[in-house]
Order: sequence, then C-alpha cells, then structure tokens
Amino acid sequence: MRALLAFLCAAVATLSAAPRPNIIVILTDDMGYSDLGCYGGEIATPNLDALAAGGLRFTQFYNTARCCPTRAALLTGLYSHQAGIGHMVDDWSVKVGEAYVGDLSRKAVTIAEVLKGGGYSTYMAGKWHVARKAKAESEADKHNWPLSRGFDRFYGTIHGAGSFFDPNTLVRDRSYVSPYADPEYRPKDYYYTDALSDHAVRFVTDHRASAPDRPFFLYLAYTAAHWPLHAKEADIAKYRGRYDAGYGAISAARLEKMRALGLLDPRWKPAPLRDDWAGVSDKAWEARCMEVYAAMVDSMDQGVGRLVAALKANGQFENTLILYMQDNGGCAEAIGRNGAFKPRADKPTLPPLDAAYLQPDMVPKQTRDGFPVRQGAGVMPGPADTYVGYGRGWAGVSNTPFREYKHWSHEGGISTPLIAHWPAGLGQGVKGGMDYHPAHLIDVMATCVDLAGAKYPAESAGEKIRPMEGVSLMPVFVGRILDRPTPLFWEHEGNRAVRDGDWKLVSKHPGGWELYDIQSDRTESNDLAAAQPDRVKAMAAQWDAWAARVGVSPWPLKDPKADEGKNSKKK
Repeated sequence: MRALLAFLCAAVATLSAAPRPNIIVILTDDMGYSDLGCYGGEIATPNLDALAAGGLRFTQFYNTARCCPTRAALLTGLYSHQAGIGHMVDDWSVKVGEAYVGDLSRKAVTIAEVLKGGGYSTYMAGKWHVARKAKAESEADKHNWPLSRGFDRFYGTIHGAGSFFDPNTLVRDRSYVSPYADPEYRPKDYYYTDALSDHAVRFVTDHRASAPDRPFFLYLAYTAAHWPLHAKEADIAKYRGRYDAGYGAISAARLEKMRALGLLDPRWKPAPLRDDWAGVSDKAWEARCMEVYAAMVDSMDQGVGRLVAALKANGQFENTLILYMQDNGGCAEAIGRNGAFKPRADKPTLPPLDAAYLQPDMVPKQTRDGFPVRQGAGVMPGPADTYVGYGRGWAGVSNTPFREYKHWSHEGGISTPLIAHWPAGLGQGVKGGMDYHPAHLIDVMATCVDLAGAKYPAESAGEKIRPMEGVSLMPVFVGRILDRPTPLFWEHEGNRAVRDGDWKLVSKHPGGWELYDIQSDRTESNDLAAAQPDRVKAMAAQWDAWAARVGVSPWPLKDPKADEGKNSKKK
C-alpha cells in the first residue's frame, strides 16, 4: 500500500511540474463501438491502435447519440440543452425555449475560448455543426462560427454532411472556399478526409514555427464515416470481398476479438442482429456498402498517422494529449437506399461546374465533371456521383455487441471508444491498459481546463456562464479513482437515460422505462424494471429533476401558438 501511495504521489508531482500539454481532440462521425481494431473491429486502424497500445482505452465513455448535441456537449462541457442544442441546429426557440435555439448558446463557453484565455493557440479542422447559420448572408450571420468562438484558425464545413469530393459550406477561417479554386490548398485529387488531415498537420507544424513556446489546442472533427459512402478506390480495394459473408459472420468475428481483448464480459448477452443476410436480395451491393465504409475509416486512420508523424517530427509528440472519440453509434438511417436503381451514365450529361463554384447542397445534383448524382437501391457507392448510406444491417455490426443505433439512448446509440494518449503525462501503470469508469463528453472541457491550468469564467461578454457539468479525467490518467458526484443523463428526441453507478434507466420513445445492471448486463438484455420498481421510481425522479433544470421539452416538440389557436377556436 505504501509503495502504491508513493507511486501515485510521484506521478501527481511529475504531472504538476511538467509543462502544460498540447491537447488534440479527434472526433469521428457515425461510427460504432467496435469499428476500430483496438475495440474489436476488422478495419485496418493501425495508427489509432498504436495510440491505444501506448495509451489508455476507456470502455464506458459516452456521447449524446447524435451529431449536433454531441458537438455542443463536447465543446462546452455542458449538456447539449444547456448549450442551446437540445435537438439539432433547427430553430425551435420561439416555440419551446432557449434549450432548442439550434445555435451555440452565449451562456456557454467553448474549450477554445477558455484555453485561448489561458495562453493556448487554438486550431480546428473539420465539421462544426453547432451554428444555425451554415449559409451566412452577412458577417453577423457568422457570430457562432469557429473564429467567433475562440479558434485562431479554421478549415472545414459549417454544415453537418455532404459530399466528400465536393463538400458544401466549406470555409477557411471566415470565408467560403471552393475546394477546386483554393489558392492555399490544391491537391491533385480532392478528398475531404485527406484535406482535414492535411490541415491538422499544417496547423501543428505552423504552430511549431511561429509559437514554439505556447501550447496549442487542436480540434480535429472528421466527417468520416458519415454518409454518403465516398472513398478513394485504392482504399476500397483493400476490402474487396471482405464483407461477402454478411452481417452475422462479421459480428461474430468481432465478438470473438472483443473477448480476446477483454472488452466483452462473458456474462453479457450480445444484442441479436435484426437483419438476416440470407434474406438480402442484393448481397453484392450490401457488401460494397461496408467495403466503402471500411475504406472511409481506413483513410481517417491514415490521416491520424500523418498527424502523429508530424508531431514526432516537430518534437511535439511527448507532451501532447490526444483524445479520440466518436459522436454517436452506427447510423441506421436509410439515406439513399430506397427508390429505383439509377445506372451510371456512360459520359457526362450535364455542363461541368466552374472551379470557383461553391457547392450549395448537402446532396449535390451533379459532380464537377457533369455526372448526375445517383441514389437508390443497388447504386454501388464510393464515387462522387453516388450518395448512399450503409443501412441498418451494417450499423448493427458497427455497434456490436450493443442494442440500437444513432438517435437512441441504449448503449448502441451512446457508447463510444475513448483513447487517451500522452507519453509525458500518463502514469506508467495505466499505459496500454483499459479504464472502466463511466465517463462522458462533458468531461472533456473539465479535463482540458484542469490540464491547461486555465480559468473557467463565471461571465463572458456580459453573459453569466453556466458552470461545467463534467469532471476532469486527470485522476484516471495517473491510475486514481474517478469521483463523480452526480449521475449522467441523456435526452434526444424523447429517448431518455440516466446512469447512476452501475445502474442505467433508459427509455426508447415513446416506450416506458427499462432498468439494467450495466456491470453484469452492459448489452441491456435483462430488464429489471418490474423487479425493482422503487429503484425505477427514484432514478426516474433524478431524470425528471435534471430535465427540468436543463430545459428538456417533451417530444415531439410542439408549437405552443398552435395550441393557443386551437383553444381560441373552442371558445
């Protein structure tokens, strides 16, 4: 015991004496818990696997089940309703209050704003998706864009989805830019994932040259592997035939690997897949969808590798904390999968687009060289003239071994890997290991403030700032217990949950509460609600109090004025 205490004291002393670390937060899009190699997947992710091997893997880290709310919670350290993104970036504020304004609240501060105030340089590459005005008509419309919320430099998209070959709302700093007429970045073949990786490398390298004595914060928010399924042919070729065996076979292989890795407790009963591969009519198309999805993840991992190589070359690697996580579980949305098959034209049938043309549409009408963009069952994804998602069957595989998908608060919707890598800061006893504490996106702000020695403000620009909701993960980095004084909560589209210790109360809208002992049943297969009504009542009361405090409104959201109109007619 004395030896352990001595080790912990030495670790804390070393940590407090070290220079403040650079901090990189990497967020990927629409990926499931088991997609990475180090979490059980067959997709080649050697660079993230290497970070896990030299760092720490969290097994019970959580997101908010959807892109906008996750980004709001991650950036602010608040629950998404407190940050103004109770649903998405659609504006319901007039109808149901400030929790649904669809724009990042000024009663919240971002990690970039806090760390910039603490002497950090701040950079972002990637998907923003917390501003209602993605298509700004004036400078005033950019009040919630990255450079207005604490970032020094930005390259990415304001909107939440779009073509990987011709992204819409692409912005450099505060100005829209066409990927094909950008004087600062003109690769031979434009691919958005590569562009984000390249700019992340550029930002850290430029920082080393211009401000070597200042720490930096980098937020790298990939859109991979969100639909549409777009990837480079060289990456797709690596996975040709890999998924021909179908959903069940791939999921079974993942389960076996997860057991070997120690990620799957033998007491847990994996969630059954809802789709039967034998009944799939177009297996070649279904297999191709997962091949392209895997290629998208592969390309993202290659970019992480280039970023790590740049950090090492710049002498920045040892004292940089890298946090990798995902915004929600696998996506079962049917985007581009319904309707009649549309064959590819033999030659362009539309006029080519000018290089300076700014893509206005999430789903482009055509490619740059004049091919119509195609959707529909059987359209083989990958090229720029397709716009398809991978569907519910493969989403179930991505979420192995958990239930449900993006949107829902069961484990399949909210469970994300978290990899923490920091050579100079992680205790020797935790490197290469796993941590089992429940943790959440709201903890990232608290962790960054803690490590940066920054001051979280009580006020900003005349607004009273809401206090942080999360706790710092710094104790876990040196092998200590994580003390969380309050439960964790979720709500999205009426899907609800509360996690208190090992117990989780969860509801899929419009259903009732279910109760699970997560330690013995992480896969939520044995509902104990009927057997423990008192616990259900107590935890439901916790959730109700939280919902009232953060401004949750019943789903579906309603316009109070519509009810007023009905009542006036009755009178």
